[in-house]
Order: sequence, then C-alpha cells, then structure tokens
Amino acid sequence: MKILVLGGGGREHALVWKLKQSAGIEKIWCAPGNGGISGEAECLPVDLANPHEAAALAANLAVDLTVVGPELPLVKGISDTFATRGLAILGPLAQAAKLEGSKIFAKEFLQRHDIPTAGIVGICDSSTSAIQTIDRSSALPIVLKADGLCAGKGVLVATSRDAASDFIHRAFELQEFGDAGSRLLIEEGLRGNELSYIILTDGTHFIPMAPSRDHKRAFDGDTGPNTGGMGAYSTDELLPRELESAIIDTVVRPTLRGLQAEGIPYRGFLYFGLMLTPEGPKVLEFNCRLGDPETQAVLLRAKFDFADACFRAATSTLSGFSATWSPKTSACVVLASEGYPQHPIIGRKITGLPAASATSTVVFHAGTRRQDRQYYSTAGRVLAVAASGPELEQTLRAIYNGLAAIRLENSFYRKDIGASATDRHATVG
Repeated sequence: MKILVLGGGGREHALVWKLKQSAGIEKIWCAPGNGGISGEAECLPVDLANPHEAAALAANLAVDLTVVGPELPLVKGISDTFATRGLAILGPLAQAAKLEGSKIFAKEFLQRHDIPTAGIVGICDSSTSAIQTIDRSSALPIVLKADGLCAGKGVLVATSRDAASDFIHRAFELQEFGDAGSRLLIEEGLRGNELSYIILTDGTHFIPMAPSRDHKRAFDGDTGPNTGGMGAYSTDELLPRELESAIIDTVVRPTLRGLQAEGIPYRGFLYFGLMLTPEGPKVLEFNCRLGDPETQAVLLRAKFDFADACFRAATSTLSGFSATWSPKTSACVVLASEGYPQHPIIGRKITGLPAASATSTVVFHAGTRRQDRQYYSTAGRVLAVAASGPELEQTLRAIYNGLAAIRLENSFYRKDIGASATDRHATVG
C-alpha cells in the first residue's frame, strides 16, 4: 500500500511513524511534512489550502490512500475534491467537517439530535449584542467561543465580566481571530474533568481509540492562554467500562445517527471533546480529525494494523475490524517556542535530540526544519516528547528526562502534564 499523509505537525509525524509499522506498506509520502518527518518519509511541497493541488499530487503519486491530518483542508473541501476524482481519502466531506469548522453549527446539531451539551447563553454577531448577552447572564463562569477555526485559541472560560468583555473586544474590535471571530457562541460553563474520546468511523461502523486527556492552557496549573495543546496522556483509568458505555449510547451513536439522518456521510476520525459532569458526559466540541497532541500519546498504545484500519474506514469496509490496545500508559509533553501562543519566536537552533531519543522516548517533530544535519524551529509548538510505560509516573519521568536533554533557547514546557491523574482536580470548560 502506498500512502500520502497531508500535514506538517506533530500529529502527522506520529501518523507517519505508526503507519510505517503496518504490514504491506510500500511507500509513505508526507506533504508538506517537517524536519523530523523527512527522516521517515519523503516530504513534498503542497498548498494544503488548495484541494485541487493536493488531489493532483495524490493522483500523480498513484497512492492507494491519502490520510488528512489537519482540519483546514477538510473544512475547505479536500475530501469532496478527492471524491470527484475517485481518489481514496480518509477525512470527512466539507459538510461533515462543519462540526469543527463552525462552533455554532455543531451546537445546533447537538441540540437537534438531543445530544448532551452545555446550554446556549447566546449567539452574537457584534460586540454590542455579546456584551448585552453576558450582562443578562448572572451565572459564571461562561464560555465564549469564536465560531470558526482558531487552532484551539479562540476559546475563553470567563470567570468575570471583565474577562468576557476583553475577549469580546479582541474578537470584534481588534479582529484577533479574523473572520473566525465574526460570530461568537456563548454557553454555560460546565464543571468536571475533560476527556478526549476519538473514534475511527466509516460512517456506520466505528472503532474507539484509546482515551486521552489534553492540557490546553500554556502554563502549569492550567494557567495562561489557551493553546493548541501542551501535552496529553492516556490510561485505561480515564475510561471505566460503564462510562464508555454511557458515552457510546448518549453521544457517539446519536451523533452518527444524526449525520446519517441529515444525509451527511462521515469517513474518518471524529473527536469528541467531553466534560464528565455529575449529570453524565456532555459534548464541549467536535474535531473532524485526530487531536494534536493526543495522537502522539494515543498511537503509542495501538497494537493493530493502523494502515489497514484507515483504509477500511476510507472505503466503508470497517465492519468486523477489531482494534487492540496496550494496557500500558502513554503521554507526551510539548516543547514550545518563546512567546507561544501569541507571538512565538522561530528560527532558533535545536540541539540534544539524539540524547533525548536515547531516554526511552519518541520525539515527534511539530514545527521544525532540517538544514544539513541541524534542526531549527519553525512554529510555536516545536516538539512533542512521548513515551509509554506500565505506570504513568514512570512514563512521565522518561518524558521529562528526555526534555531535559533538549536545548532550544528560551523554550518552555508544562511540568504538570498528567497531574490530574493523581489529584483529579475539577476543571471548568
């Protein structure tokens, strides 16, 4: 099988790494890839915002399957373009990708199909209407979400009116989120623990991925601005059998039935961002692809032919496929550039990578380029250091030992990834 992976981040590096382990793989390309991926797959240039360019590349390479990593090309209709050319692709059509591309569309979909979620406080298209909405709401915290794609940064859990007003000003007056912030969804805050629950589906049948928990805030103690994700961990303890049954019965199956009822086929990964409330699991958000950095942790536990599963999902033949998972724990921690997420400083030299890889870890590149034998940073999230082990404490120790070996001027990482596995503190989201 010949496979093309689209994207150039840590998630795509993990995809390439895992796909290469499958039997029957003849060749893997990644477009555009990054410095680390170039050591494992041939990287080719492509404009991911241009579906026709990507489809032409897949056709010219005569690939058997294209796997889409990031959300932007899916929202822009890359799967639709591939379908018109008869090219196999793993990723939902544009109509289905609106579950991630529009927070308002997703919320209204959840309400139409009676899927548990946070209540709507308001949907606003101006700063005046947004301010009036929060003034009418006496309950705090409230959650403000830019409607469109913001790479995980267009969300605020506001515990005060001033914080909410500042977010509204940034969205409408400063246009910090561009067109994505032209409408705001305002909803009630939920209390509980968050869970990332991801499935691989052909639209009818699905296999669950190992459960994981992401850490969105930039700094220790869940402080600082929202980011695309600073780390994640995966353990079986995150998901008791009864809880998984409840998620499947009240969230997953109703979502798939709702998509079918609305005539929206879905083939690919579907990510449910959940809050585990005292009333049961509730949907915070959908993603129409694998999470980042959850993928870097979760795929370390996969014990099945991942390429075969992806091909079956893309070709509507997933029925009967059985996925097995390692009982071990896994985790990853992101190394970020100085200034991330607001103003990351890039172009700095990275050293110590061989030493880090020698500490029982896997180093996934997220934002790097390779020049000769040297690596340089190219984005806010630079690396994700991952490991797997029998106990989470042991797994995290290996990761932090690996991170200690890496040198990138004024970079930073969270030192409390996985802390919620022991203190189980409540969060709001």
